[in-house]
Amino acid sequence: SRVIAVTTLATLVPQCSRFSFASMAATPISLATTVNLADHGINPQAFRFGNTTMESDRWISVKDTAADGSSQVVVVDMHNGNAVNRRPMKAEASLMNPIDNIMALKGVTEGTPGNFVQVFNLDSKEKMGVFQCPANIVLWRWISPRMLALVCDQDVYHWNLEVANSVPEKIFQRAGKLAEASTQIINYTVNSQMSWCLLTGISTQDQGKTIDGNMQLYSIEKKQQQMLEGHAGGFGNVLVNDSGAPAGLFAFSERKQGTTTTKLHIMDVTAPRGEGLPPPFKVNAEIQMPPEAPSDFAVSVHLSEKHGVVYMLTKAGFLFMFDIATATMLVRTRVSQDTIFISTYSVKTGGVLFINRRGAVSSVQVNEPSFVGYVMNNLVQLTNRQEIAFTLARRFGLPGADELFQRQFSQYFASGDYKNAAMVAAQCKSGLLRTPQVLEQFKQAPPAPGQSAPVLTYFSTLLEAGGKLNPMESVELVRPVVQQQKRELIEKWLKEDKLECTEELGDIVKTLEVRFALSIYLRANAHQKVIQCFVELGQVDQIVAYVKKVGYQADYSNLLKSLLLTNPEGATNFAKSLLEGSNGQPLIDVNQVVKVFMEQNRLQETTSILLEALKQNRPDQGQLQTQLLAMNLQQAPKVAEAILQMNMFTHYDKPYIAGLCEKAGLMQYALEHYTDAADMKRVMQQAHMMSPEFLVQHFAKMPPETALECLTDLLRHNRQNLQVVVQVAIKYHEQIGAGKIVAMFEQFGSNEGVFYFLGAILASSTDPDVHFKYIQAASRCGNMQEVERVCRESTSYDPQKVKDFLKDAKLPDPRPLIYVCDLHGFVGELTEYLYKNSLMKYIEVYVVKVNPNQCPIVIGSLIDLDCSEDFIKGLLQNVRAACPIEPLVAEVEKRNRLRVLLPWLEARVAEGNQDPFLHNGIAKIYIDTNRDPETFLKTNQFYDSAVVGKYCEDRDPHLAYTAYKRSWGQCDAQLVEVTNKNGLFRLQARYLVERQSQELWELVLNEGNEFRRQVIDQVVSTALPESTNAEEVSATVKAFISADLPNELIELLEKIVLHKSADFGKNKNLQNLLILTAIKADKSRVMDYINRLDNYDGPEIAKIALGEPYCLYEEAFLIYKKHNLNAEAMDTLLMNLESLERAQEFAARCGENAVWYKLGKAQLENGQVAEAIDSYLKAEDPTDYSEVIQAAERLEIFEDLIRFLIMARKTTKDQVVDTELVYSYAKTDRLSDMEEFVSGTNTANVLGVGDRLYDQGFFKAAKILYQSIPNNSKLASCFVKLGEYTQAVEAAKKANNPKTWREINIACVQAKQFRCAEIAGMHIIVHADHLEDLISQYEKDGHFEELIQLLDSGLSSERSHVGMYTELAILYTKYKPEKLMDFIKMNTAKLNIPKLIQACERHYLWQQAVFLYMHYDEFDAAANTMMAHSAVAYSHDQFQMVLQKVSNHEIYYRAIQFYLEENPMQLNALLNTIITKVDHARVVSQVRKAGHLPLILPYLKAAQQHNIAAVNEAMNDIFVEGEQFDELRTSIEDFDNFDQISLAQKLENHELIEMRRISTLVYKKNKRYKQSIDLSKQDKMYKDAMETAFESGNPELAESLLRFFVENDMKECFAACLFTCYDLIRPDVGMELAWRKGMMDYAMPYLIQVMREYTGRVDVLDKKTQKKEEAQEKEKSASNDFVPDYMVNPMMGGMQGFGNLAIGNAPANPMMGQQGGGFPQASPMMQSPGQPSMMMQPGMMRPGF
Repeated sequence: SRVIAVTTLATLVPQCSRFSFASMAATPISLATTVNLADHGINPQAFRFGNTTMESDRWISVKDTAADGSSQVVVVDMHNGNAVNRRPMKAEASLMNPIDNIMALKGVTEGTPGNFVQVFNLDSKEKMGVFQCPANIVLWRWISPRMLALVCDQDVYHWNLEVANSVPEKIFQRAGKLAEASTQIINYTVNSQMSWCLLTGISTQDQGKTIDGNMQLYSIEKKQQQMLEGHAGGFGNVLVNDSGAPAGLFAFSERKQGTTTTKLHIMDVTAPRGEGLPPPFKVNAEIQMPPEAPSDFAVSVHLSEKHGVVYMLTKAGFLFMFDIATATMLVRTRVSQDTIFISTYSVKTGGVLFINRRGAVSSVQVNEPSFVGYVMNNLVQLTNRQEIAFTLARRFGLPGADELFQRQFSQYFASGDYKNAAMVAAQCKSGLLRTPQVLEQFKQAPPAPGQSAPVLTYFSTLLEAGGKLNPMESVELVRPVVQQQKRELIEKWLKEDKLECTEELGDIVKTLEVRFALSIYLRANAHQKVIQCFVELGQVDQIVAYVKKVGYQADYSNLLKSLLLTNPEGATNFAKSLLEGSNGQPLIDVNQVVKVFMEQNRLQETTSILLEALKQNRPDQGQLQTQLLAMNLQQAPKVAEAILQMNMFTHYDKPYIAGLCEKAGLMQYALEHYTDAADMKRVMQQAHMMSPEFLVQHFAKMPPETALECLTDLLRHNRQNLQVVVQVAIKYHEQIGAGKIVAMFEQFGSNEGVFYFLGAILASSTDPDVHFKYIQAASRCGNMQEVERVCRESTSYDPQKVKDFLKDAKLPDPRPLIYVCDLHGFVGELTEYLYKNSLMKYIEVYVVKVNPNQCPIVIGSLIDLDCSEDFIKGLLQNVRAACPIEPLVAEVEKRNRLRVLLPWLEARVAEGNQDPFLHNGIAKIYIDTNRDPETFLKTNQFYDSAVVGKYCEDRDPHLAYTAYKRSWGQCDAQLVEVTNKNGLFRLQARYLVERQSQELWELVLNEGNEFRRQVIDQVVSTALPESTNAEEVSATVKAFISADLPNELIELLEKIVLHKSADFGKNKNLQNLLILTAIKADKSRVMDYINRLDNYDGPEIAKIALGEPYCLYEEAFLIYKKHNLNAEAMDTLLMNLESLERAQEFAARCGENAVWYKLGKAQLENGQVAEAIDSYLKAEDPTDYSEVIQAAERLEIFEDLIRFLIMARKTTKDQVVDTELVYSYAKTDRLSDMEEFVSGTNTANVLGVGDRLYDQGFFKAAKILYQSIPNNSKLASCFVKLGEYTQAVEAAKKANNPKTWREINIACVQAKQFRCAEIAGMHIIVHADHLEDLISQYEKDGHFEELIQLLDSGLSSERSHVGMYTELAILYTKYKPEKLMDFIKMNTAKLNIPKLIQACERHYLWQQAVFLYMHYDEFDAAANTMMAHSAVAYSHDQFQMVLQKVSNHEIYYRAIQFYLEENPMQLNALLNTIITKVDHARVVSQVRKAGHLPLILPYLKAAQQHNIAAVNEAMNDIFVEGEQFDELRTSIEDFDNFDQISLAQKLENHELIEMRRISTLVYKKNKRYKQSIDLSKQDKMYKDAMETAFESGNPELAESLLRFFVENDMKECFAACLFTCYDLIRPDVGMELAWRKGMMDYAMPYLIQVMREYTGRVDVLDKKTQKKEEAQEKEKSASNDFVPDYMVNPMMGGMQGFGNLAIGNAPANPMMGQQGGGFPQASPMMQSPGQPSMMMQPGMMRPGF
């Protein structure tokens, strides 16, 4: 979602006329666009109430229309990235459940009143409920996750879907205004207790000008209701006090009918009421609606239980936010420019979501980080803002009030009110007051007499407050409870979720019970501790489940080792679980598991684990697979064989495993794993140890060449392997190659192998060689049945090759050869083979029994072989009708022996055979023998005319014509060809006429036919005159037309129509055809035909004559005239002949209205408007009034137009006619007629005419028309044009239109009628959008004084607005700048400050600009302006005040530079003002660059408390430069954050000894003790050297310094060094140096002290030993009871929430000193490490001195 900056909104805050969030450091609300529904392709028309629903912050449901027009429901899941789901839906509405993926649908059942409702669970695909409501449902809402509310016309129902098969229950009846049908129900809501209901509706009494709201508040418990006037309301459970539970609140916006006053009421409706009970919570306040939308009203009210505010959204898009506790308005801003129609509360954010008319879904919520600060700092108009802010922060945990919490806590704590102090700490949700320091503070606080310890009060208050203790508090509370064995208290607190579980808390509780600690570790996610507990409890199986759940990796190897020693089975299961892992990832490396188990020689367990772990058979597990198989092959071959049988693994080292298998005697598996051919051949020698099935299967894994080699070896090694070899060959012949396998068998002379092998693959093979080899092998094996079968059934062998083989083999039974030759077309060769080998019997068997269809070929072959005719005829008699006739006749005819077949043919005819080929043969024989062929051709019905006709063409053409004609259409082309070829044109013409075939006519009459003319002559002269059939005549004429022979057709038609009998002469079609043909072919005959003929279709022929390309206009006119079609005749005259004179004469002669109308239209089109109007008047037809009006107006012949329009009004009631008549009156200056017409009944568009006249300058006529309407705006304009300004002002007052006032103002200003101009201007300036144009007009004309006077006068108006004040101020900037400042100060709140600032900057009025910037809270710009224009805008005090409020920190540094340059003496004052807001290091760097560090010394002193390196170094530099060593020493000692070594090196050579001492001090602080001591020795500052040596704690440095004193004979320094460095100098070293240098007297005090110390230590050890012995004796007689740290006075009783826990102040050890809270403190006798003994401190007396 895109977060929209609220600063861009037109933001309003209560009681502030001009205020913007832009002036704040942060905004109080967050506004974001969640989703734009329009971007998801949803129709914008669907964004309206009822179509779009949103019940929660999860689902949006929209009823939309799909692209194909069907209805669909679009559901947007806002919790799933705004995922869109579209479903087809026939229902009229849908409603998504607020929580679950449940959809309710509402629709209408045809023929049934009311609505039906169905509810579906879309996840489980189950229907949850169905209800047919008898009434219409006007609104429905989900009021709980399983409760659906239905608001009907009269009643309200609740439907509990939690109960199966339930029906809605009536709750109450609509009442009052809400029961009326005119009221629209817009909302229904119920409180969480289901005890109160609120129904809301809106209505209007004035057609939508004002919207009234009504609400019905109903109590379910009391069955009572109350009617309220308002637009929106809602329920919520919100905290309204610090001690009680959330109150059940009801809030609503109230607006009484007829008023615009809106109030917010908030009240507790669930609190008990009665005497003696406190009054329920109730507040109210008036709501200030925005000035730009005073009539706006609320559409929803939501109570935020999370933040304690009320959200109110209005229809116009405004958001109001109120404090619930006080009903104070906190925010008012516009969040949408479009209308909001639906919203819902978001439980997740505590805000609201809403949808506007554009489909934008937005969310608004409290901006938690800045909200409290905004209330405290920005709502300055609220006197109780601090209280509101603190209350919101306290009750709802909002940040921003830590300072107030800290202050209040300190007050309570200082006064000893620990109870309230603890309460404040509990209420501070930021955790500021829940720290170890605060807890320590309570521990150290002394208890009041007779009261509990403060720390006890602290804990009890936190527990009572209902919150949860943080980790530190939980530990501190539980520790003493555990010591007292109060387990039940801890369990109670854990159950109530009062404690924060941590690992430390679990460690403390573990002393009570491991299981108890385990529950805490689980809550605290202390994974390692959880695992330890599981191990201790023996629940090892729970470990894996746990680590899977939390994703933790533990040290499992050691766990497995220990478990394996005691519980091997459990360890095995544990290892499997670890390897199973989480989400497919093992929790331990499997190699580690194998190592652990195999170290103890657990092969069986290892195998079980690996089988489970490796079951996925992944490539990366190859090594483990190899290891598993190898271990078992070497130690347990049977197990290995079982594993291999399971075929689980494929990624192990197969050659290695193969060798192991061979050694173990597992030959099958060895062969299976070998890949080298030599290895496989070697193993193959042991084939007797393998099953044939395995061998067959194994060959599938071999390369083809290797497989062939192995097969060859198998045959060579043992011929008994033939069966296996054949099986392998059969199965893998496709890979190896059938040819290679056959060659292998043939190599060993194994015909049986070839036969069995090829016999198995023959059915699936199409290789010709395979089939040939099989036939060959079968014949050699003597299996003739297979040879015959394959020859008969196979289609894959090479027939030529097989035929040659069979012929050469000369088999005793020729049947295989017969089948091959028959199937493959070698019948001739077969006949020859059988005939020559005297196998005549097989010839007869073949043609009679095998294939009679081949008898023609056999007969032909026998004829070619000169076989006797008797054998042939006998053979045919045996075959009889089985022999095909056509090929037989063809074969015999080809050899000119056709007459041999005559007996057989006549026998077939006698049998009734109608085969055409049979009759063709007989016909040919009759024609050749001349046995009355013509009679046969005419009477026989079965011969083929085409065949016989072709046979006759060269023998007798007339017989051919007879044969062709007998087919009647099937041989037309042959008939035409034979008649043309032989000159038989008369026969052809008669056939054409009789045939009536257009296709045949087209063939004959084609231009390419060289005989066409002869045929036409015969048709015209002979064939057609002979015909008496009208259809034959018609077909012939049609053929001539189609052949495009017009002249011949005319000749033909004249002969038929004009010269033949009356049968065809009066035929209408023929007359039409004759005329049309003449039109096309001979136009000179058309007029004669028109006059002579009278039975033709005149109108149609006339249309053809008029058309292109004939253009016979006179002939067409004559036809129309002859048929009395005067209108068409007039059209011909006008449109074709184009003779207006003849047309006018024709119209006068006819006198028909239609004719006059056509003439008038033609005259109008030719521009003869006056004549056209006369014609229209004679026709009394105003149809073309629009064209007449346009033409008359164009020529301005308005007098004629008036006559036409008066005529037109008689028959036409059209607004245009009346309008143009009014306009014509005005144009002819007949104003009186116009006024009379307008005053009467008419439909004229008077306003339109007036506008036209006004635009054309006819202002008098326009004035009359405007007065008749009346239209005061236009009337005023007319007065202005006529110079009548007073009347114009009066008309404008009636119009009251800004545009009219603007026009009058401009005209009056130009005419210098300023009085009237001011009157008009006063009505303009109140409209902000017209104000700038008016000002521009005045300024352009130079009337500045009048303009200022006008605006000044306008300010007194009730309608004055911000724009007027702003523009007047801008005018002052231009023309009267001296008045500007006073004006600004008087009217600051009424100005558009940004716009005025720009004007001031344009005119260089910087002082005024700064003033405006400050009042607009633009302090950054004010500061920049003052610095940029300091000469006129700068003031030190004012600048300091501004600088405190700027938000851009860069301005601080620009201000520092500005002061350095222009006002350096005030720089420290400036820096003190901004000291808390600047980066001190940057300030120092900036001033250092300018070279003025000493100038800001006071500032640096104030800033040094922060111990910043740059500040410290700057101070040190100033002190060094000024040789101020005391100040420098103080600075170094107090503030150590600087480059100390650099400073020490800088000072070690300084001329002042004090500076060098500071250098030694710095070296000492940085533990460079040697350098410090050396520098002190150089300066002879021996005391400093000794102190440095002591602080170093280094004995070597101390002894080195001691030797220096000895070597330089400094006896006093020697004694002082022994004293100072007593703890560092070894006694032997010190005494040796003293003795050797003769300084024993100076060392004697040191020696005495050493002796005293050692004696004391011995005494202490002696006492400790004695006490230890006494304690051991005491333990033998009594137990050592434990005394807790905390004890409660038994007389005081326990604290609430603590049970009988004893927590008090009694010390655990009376011998130990302690502070409040019972915590022991160090003994005063205890010393810190490195400090000298108290008895040897400098300045103290030693014993004996």
